Amino acid sequence: MTEPTTIGVSIPIPSPHGEFLQERRAAFGDPAAWRIPAHITLLPPTPVDEGVYEEFIAHCKQVATERQPFEVVLRGTGTFRPISDVVYIQVAQGVSACERLETALRCGPISRNLDFYYHPHVTVAHNVGPDQLDQAFEELAGFQVAFTVDAFHLYVLGSDQVWRPKHDFILQGAGQGG
Repeated sequence: MTEPTTIGVSIPIPSPHGEFLQERRAAFGDPAAWRIPAHITLLPPTPVDEGVYEEFIAHCKQVATERQPFEVVLRGTGTFRPISDVVYIQVAQGVSACERLETALRCGPISRNLDFYYHPHVTVAHNVGPDQLDQAFEELAGFQVAFTVDAFHLYVLGSDQVWRPKHDFILQGAGQGG
């Protein structure tokens, strides 16, 4: 029997902003900075077997055909402290479209409960000390970028613990935003 594959689905942050946020994450000492591209999570890390994986790919294609591109504005910082030691860039516009897309993805062959309520964001510091969390929160408070989300990606966690994009799903629907 083969081991399950760990997948995740997210919206990539476009260049050069994604690389900038990844570089800042590394500068704050986050050990995962170079293993995780900057992104807005839609489905957190989830182990799946081969049959479910193939069904989920088909489900992602269907979701993408039903959803239209939407605008996202990332602005300022937020934190999940004291519940979780994370600092993130806030999604200031596009939250409801991200929520609808996340819900649609979790209503298919992968139906899972979340550890926390869904809150779209871009992590910039995690698994670092309080001083680094404060530094990330302060240094990126003025960060702002707007972009069109026209696709989401399915990532696979490699044996080296690096997340790599495996499938791109282009949003092509004419009906629902996100």
